[in-house]
Amino acid sequence: MIEVLELKKKFGAVQAVDGASFQAEDGQVTGLLGPNGAGKTTTLRMLYGLIHPDAGSIRLDGLDVLADPLGAQKHIGALTDARGLYVRLTTREHIRYYGELRQMTLKAISKETDRLTELLDMGAILDRRTQGFSQGERMKVALACALVHSPRNLLLDEPTNGLDVMSTRAVRGLITHLKDAGHCVIFSSHIMQEVSALCDRIVVMAKGRVVATGSGEELLERSHCDNLEDAFLVLAGEEECP
Repeated sequence: MIEVLELKKKFGAVQAVDGASFQAEDGQVTGLLGPNGAGKTTTLRMLYGLIHPDAGSIRLDGLDVLADPLGAQKHIGALTDARGLYVRLTTREHIRYYGELRQMTLKAISKETDRLTELLDMGAILDRRTQGFSQGERMKVALACALVHSPRNLLLDEPTNGLDVMSTRAVRGLITHLKDAGHCVIFSSHIMQEVSALCDRIVVMAKGRVVATGSGEELLERSHCDNLEDAFLVLAGEEECP
């Protein structure tokens, strides 16, 4: 479970996040939805401890993320960019590297590698160097690295961005699997169909602020719109409902 209260972050004259508050429950998928520049990525980076907020608090399974970011990171798996792979390493070597960073034993890493290979259907790429991988293959490796230590909380920043249909379906299936296993999943996306299909709760951000939270049905009711795309635009202040 992740609790965010009055989170703020400013970069120079730009107020990237301005008092954001929301809660993400275990066994649910919470979507961060907002236009470019809404503060979604900055918020996720603060949740993971990569950026220190100017004000506010973050609690993760009862832990104070700001007081003990390294301790909190043991309970978080984060996917922020699938491009940060080492081209000379194989998929298996990537997983081992990240497992060792998490201070896992080689036996535990081997067991998790087998589990993740099956879960993500990576048998064909397990012992290949990542140079030349497709975007979907790179995403699978990045997800495996984020999941190797079996974290209870997942932060996924646009995990289907640039993927083909089959890879997108695989990632969506993984998110559903993690939810059903009781994990707390937060992910950002620009794809309304994806948000509608996957999210139990939606947090709408605009100009660094949380302007609405609720299920898809609750957001439709609040905005007086009949589809989620129109509801998002209305709640984000982009336009009035047609």
